Amino acid sequence: MDLTKLASAPQLIKLTLDTEDIIEKYGESLDFYIYDRQPLEQFIKIATLKDSTEDLIMLVKDMILDAEGKSVMKEGTSLPTDVMTRVIQKVVESLGK
Repeated sequence: MDLTKLASAPQLIKLTLDTEDIIEKYGESLDFYIYDRQPLEQFIKIATLKDSTEDLIMLVKDMILDAEGKSVMKEGTSLPTDVMTRVIQKVVESLGK
C-alpha cells in the first residue's frame, strides 16, 4: 500500500472518562477531545519520558481539547488531580494504539 493513502489531517476524537470512581464523584462520565494524530515530535517526547510526571503533565495539558478543538486548560486553570491523572492515562493509552 502506498503510504499516501494513510496520510490525512488530524481529526478530533472524543475520549471519555467513565470509571466507577469518576462517575461516583462527578455524577456522570467526563468527555474531552484530542487529535487522533499528534506531531511526531510530541509523540516522541511522550514516549521517551521516564519518571517525570511534571513533564508529562505539561505535554498532555496542551492536548486536552473541547469539542471545538480549543484548549481546556486555559491560563490559570487546572483540573482536579483525580481527573488529570485519568486524562493522562487515557491520552497515553489512546496514542499507544
